[in-house]
Amino acid sequence: MAKILVVDDSLTEREIIKKALEAEGYSVVLANDGEAGLKALDGEKFDCVLLDVVMPGKNGYQICREIKKSDFTKDIPVILVTSKGQDSDKFWGKKQGADDYIVKPFQIEELIQTVKRFVK
Repeated sequence: MAKILVVDDSLTEREIIKKALEAEGYSVVLANDGEAGLKALDGEKFDCVLLDVVMPGKNGYQICREIKKSDFTKDIPVILVTSKGQDSDKFWGKKQGADDYIVKPFQIEELIQTVKRFVK
């Protein structure tokens, strides 16, 4: 079973994403901010990371850069899931190493299809 890390400071968003992914048979681990997300990545192997951008402390762009710089985590697909929907935001997200970008509010089906592209 594929394991996915969801990092978002919104409890509501975390729960919506968790329910949708678990319904597809994925194992889901939740983190409420970037530091907690990095800590989870330090101890477990994940098949994908869903990462909010706007969070307290380190933002999603910073976390994405750290994930992609580490030899242990650099090959894990990172999908940014954020309300920042400008073209410049998407461009910046890709520059940080994000594999894909989903703008909130999103359709559950869009989220599932995007994850399925990266998690075989």
